[in-house]
Amino acid sequence: MENEGKNRRDFLKFGAVGVGAALLVSACGNNQTANSQINTAPGNTDKPADKKTPDAKEVTAVEDLMREHGILRRALLVYSEAALRLRKNPASVAPEALRKTAELFRSFGEDYHEKKLEEAFLFPLIKQKAAAGAAAKYVDVLVVQHNKGREITDYILSVTNAAKIGANAPAFADLLAGFARMYEHHAAREDTIIFPAWKELLSSAEYDELNDKFEDIEHAQFGEDGFEDAVRQIGEIEASLNLSDISQFTAAPPPAAK
Repeated sequence: MENEGKNRRDFLKFGAVGVGAALLVSACGNNQTANSQINTAPGNTDKPADKKTPDAKEVTAVEDLMREHGILRRALLVYSEAALRLRKNPASVAPEALRKTAELFRSFGEDYHEKKLEEAFLFPLIKQKAAAGAAAKYVDVLVVQHNKGREITDYILSVTNAAKIGANAPAFADLLAGFARMYEHHAAREDTIIFPAWKELLSSAEYDELNDKFEDIEHAQFGEDGFEDAVRQIGEIEASLNLSDISQFTAAPPPAAK
């Protein structure tokens, strides 16, 4: 009899706990439903944060411009090395390598990077929205240098049609060195002044849109692998002139202190 009373008390005790737990679960469920209804109500602005993660591999517009400068700088290094060799031994420089360099600079640098990106998107915006800024003061001279570069590229293409570079080798060497010098200063100002100023003028949404726009322009111009193909081309040119091994350009140590 005593055990029967104890069992009945235990049943009532645990039964009450179970009912309480059920009521708690039910209440939580009702609260979640209510919250869901509140969040989805028309006109409600208290929406969950967007957890969309940006593509970590996306190439941004400025990164795109600067890596394109990397291709063009490698072309300038070809010209600089060729100029040194032309002054010492003109026969050591194959015109074909310089012609391929000029063709790459024309298609990738002048017709695409300069005309379709810088002159179409960067320079006009800087002139329009930051006319009084430091960057705008560079735009006109940068355009002059673009045009001068195209003139020189035309000349390089004409000279390198021959089987060898003849008596005009010293003057041609000076031309290549001058071209490289101009564009080294040109690209350095764009990297450090023009590109940052242009990006600063854009909203985040505008910049994101241009990331995609620049990629679309590159694909329309060269196909899916435009940058990679340019890397391959300049690499082949460097190999033909024995410039691939960059260890040969490691600077000599300074002279010993006296």
